[in-house]
Amino acid sequence: MEEDTDFRIRFSSLCFITDHVGFHGTIKSSPSDFVVIEIDEQGQLVNKATDESICKISKVLPEPSNFTKKTKLDLQILPFEEGSNKEASTLVRCSNDDQNPQCGSEKDTINSGTSECEEERVDVLGSLLDERTNELLTQFACDIKEKWNSKTELVGPSPEFSLGRILDKNRRAILHSAIRQKFPFLITVGKNSEIVVKPNIEYKELCLLVSEEEAFDFFKYLDAKKENSKFTFKPDTDKDHRKAVHHFVNKKFGNLVETKSFPEPNYNAGNPNIVITVRFREKAHKHRKRSRLEYQERKVIYTAFTLRKENMEMFEAVGFLAMKLGVIPSDFSYAGLKDKKAITYQAMVVRKVTPERLKNIEKEIEKKRMNVFNIRSVDDSLRLGQLKGNHFDIVIRNLKTQINDSANLRERILEAIENVKNKGFVNYYGPQRFGLGRRVHTDQIGLALLKGEMVKAVTLFLTPEDLDDPVNRAKKYFLQTEDAKGTLSLMPEFKVRERTLLESLHRFGVTEEGCVQAWFSFPHSMRIFYVHAYSSKIWNEAVSYRLATYGPRVVEGDLVCLDEDSDDEHFPNSKVHLVTEEEESANTYAIHQY
Repeated sequence: MEEDTDFRIRFSSLCFITDHVGFHGTIKSSPSDFVVIEIDEQGQLVNKATDESICKISKVLPEPSNFTKKTKLDLQILPFEEGSNKEASTLVRCSNDDQNPQCGSEKDTINSGTSECEEERVDVLGSLLDERTNELLTQFACDIKEKWNSKTELVGPSPEFSLGRILDKNRRAILHSAIRQKFPFLITVGKNSEIVVKPNIEYKELCLLVSEEEAFDFFKYLDAKKENSKFTFKPDTDKDHRKAVHHFVNKKFGNLVETKSFPEPNYNAGNPNIVITVRFREKAHKHRKRSRLEYQERKVIYTAFTLRKENMEMFEAVGFLAMKLGVIPSDFSYAGLKDKKAITYQAMVVRKVTPERLKNIEKEIEKKRMNVFNIRSVDDSLRLGQLKGNHFDIVIRNLKTQINDSANLRERILEAIENVKNKGFVNYYGPQRFGLGRRVHTDQIGLALLKGEMVKAVTLFLTPEDLDDPVNRAKKYFLQTEDAKGTLSLMPEFKVRERTLLESLHRFGVTEEGCVQAWFSFPHSMRIFYVHAYSSKIWNEAVSYRLATYGPRVVEGDLVCLDEDSDDEHFPNSKVHLVTEEEESANTYAIHQY
C-alpha cells in the first residue's frame, strides 16, 4: 500500500508479524473508496434503519426548561418591585418566558437620570450604608468609569474600595446584590465578613465588543439570576462579530449561561439581522423533591441519530450542525472520530434538540454532503469508546507488484489475503492518527500539551506546510507576526478549528496564559485528541518493541483474549487472561489471541 514517505521515516522502527513481500496499491483515491460504518455496542451497523426510526414521530417533545441556581437574595422582598421602570429598551430585551419576549431591560447608567427602580435601589444602599460610605462608593464608581471612558489604563494593582466588616449575613447578601445591580461595572468580593468593591474587568472587555448599554444590561441580567429568563443582544449582521460575542460570553460565563443565534422575528432576505440570545444553563435541584411527571417535563432532551458525512472533518460537521440547530458543539456526543476523506456513518446524540427539530434541517445539511437518519429520543449522551468497532469497505486501486518482484500480481494479492487470515496483522495507528503534514504531526502537539508548553503547542498547531494556498499563507503570516486578528482575516471560513483558536488568541494574547485560554476554546473531545495521538505513538513503539524482542510467540506476562465460553479463575468476569510461565512452555495460546 502506498503511504507517506515521511511517515515511513518517522515510524521506521515498526515491526510486523510476517516478512510477506506484499504489493503496492492506492487507497482513498476518492471518498467513496473508503467507507467506514460504526458498529454499536450491540454489534449492529449504525447505517441500518432501526425500528424506532421507521415509526413516524407523532408527538413533538417540549423544549427543555432552563434551571438556574437561585440567587441568595430575592430582590422582591425589598421595598421596590423589580422591573417597575415603564420605559423599555427597544433594542436590548430581557424576557422571563417565551410568551413575553419584549419585556424591556432597564437603562441604568451613572450619568443618566435614574429610573424609579434605580431610585429605590439607591434607597436600599442608603438604608444599609452610612451617608459618608455611600458617597465614597459612588465616587469610587465614578472614578472607575471616568478612567475607562478616558481610555486611561489602570496601572498597578486593581483599585479597591472597602465597605468595612458587616457581621449580619443577610445584610451582606443584600448589599452584594444591590451594588452589582446599581453598578454592573463593579464586582463585590467577601473577605471575612468584609465587602470589597473592585472594577469588573470583564465588563470593560465586553464593552469592546458591544455597546456600553448592552454590557450594562447584560451584567445586571447575570446578577439577577432570574429563573427561566433570557437576555438578547442587539441585532447584528456581522457574522465574525457575532462569533466574537458568542466566544466571549461562553469563555467567561459558560458554566452559568449558554448562547444561541436566531433571526429577528421580522427576518427577511433584505433584513438579515441575527440576534444573540443568552439563557441560564440547566441546574439539577438536588435538595428538592418533585413528582415523576414534573421530572419528565423538566429533564433534558437527548436525541440520537446516525450521521452520514462525505469528505468532511468531524469537527466541521458538528460545528455546522450546531449552527443550524442553535446549540453549541459541546451539546453533541459521539463514540469516536471518523476519517475525513471517506464516507462515514456514526452514531451521535445531541442535547436540547427534539427529534422533530433535527428532522427539519435534513434538506439543508444535504447541501454539505451530510445526512441524518435513525432519529429518535434517548435517555443519555454517548461516551468516547462506546462502540464495538468499525466496519471498513476499502477499494484499493493502481495495483502493482514490488520493484524487482517477478511474481504474478494476482498470486501476491491472494498470498497477502491468506497471511492476514492465518496470522492477522498488527493493528498499528496509521498516518491518519498523526496527520499527513510533513512539518508537524499531532503527536508532537500532544507531547507539548503533556509538558505544559502551551505556546509551543499553539505554535505547532498553526505551523504551515510548504504549500502556497490560503490556509498555509495565513499560518505563515501568524508565525511571522503573531498578529491573530490579521491572521483571522486571512484564514478561510471553512477552517473552523484554526479560526476558533485565532479568535481566542486575539482576545487573550499569544502568552502562556493566553494560549491556555485559547486551547480551552476547543471542545473537550478535540483538546484530548492530540494527547491521545501521542499515546498512540507510544503504543506503536511499545508493540514494536514487544515484537522485536519476543517475536510472534506468546510469552509469560502477555494478555490474551479467551473464547466466549472460557472460565478463568484469575479474571472471572473477563475474557482477558494473563499468560503464565507454564502456559508459555506448553504453547497454550497463539498470537491471534494476543
